[in-house]
Formats: sequence, structure tokens, C-alpha cells
Amino acid sequence: MARAHSFVITVSNNKTEKEAIDYLVANATGFFYVDTGVRRQILELLELSPKFARAFDMIFIPRFEGHAVTEQTIGTHRDEIILVELKATKKYLPENPKGFFFGATENEFKFGRLLGDKFRFCFVCLNELSPSFVMLTIDELEARIRTKRIQYQINM
Repeated sequence: MARAHSFVITVSNNKTEKEAIDYLVANATGFFYVDTGVRRQILELLELSPKFARAFDMIFIPRFEGHAVTEQTIGTHRDEIILVELKATKKYLPENPKGFFFGATENEFKFGRLLGDKFRFCFVCLNELSPSFVMLTIDELEARIRTKRIQYQINM
């Protein structure tokens, strides 16, 4: 029974993340969703390990108003690109990210520390009464964390 419940939660979380991607692309200039292949290209261009391909979901290029990201765009804006790990909720958060509950991997935190200002967690609230997003560096996030616990995910 737990397996079925876990599947339902995963499907719901994936749907919410997709809605958050759509929200950012539609409402904020400079956000672009990148698939796994493009993520790997970006990591190669930045001379970073491919093990971080799942440590970010989108890229943000400040002041870039194009509608799509190409290999040329990535090369041209290499120094401006910020890699973004998305966290999304439908919870009412009038002071986003205050009250945000989310999971993050050690790899995401390691990647964020490695990249510094070139990495952000982006907290997207999709509640119709408080739609918003906030981007935080690892340092900014750690300064706001009230509680953090380790949870082991084990496959046998």
C-alpha cells in the first residue's frame, strides 16, 4: 500500500513542478527549462561533473529576453547563466519562502556550494492567493532554515 501512495505523491509532485516551470517561463523573463541533454552540455561547458545533471531543473539568464535557449545562447551567455533547482508548492504562502517545506538532496547542496552565486534554489508558490517565486543562494537558504533533518532513501 505504501508503494501505491508513494507513486501518487511522486506523480503529484511532478505535475506541480511542471506547473512551476510553466509559471516561471510565462511570468518571468530569463527562465528556461532545459532537458537532461542540455543540462549535460551546460555542465560540460562549465567543466563540471555530469553527476550534477539532476541537481538543477532550469537555467536563468538575467536580462536575456529570447524565447528559447540554443547551444549558441548558452555559449554567448556562459558567464551569466545561473543554474536553478526548482521547489514548488500549492500551499498558501503570503511570505514565500517562509513556511515552505521541501526535500533536497545532498548533491543539490554540494552543487550549490560548488557554484556559489551561479546556483539558486527557486521557491515557487502556485497558490492562487499568493503566486510568487523567490530565488536563494545556498548561503541565503541556510540562513533561513529553521529545521533540517536527514532522511535515508534506501533501495534493496
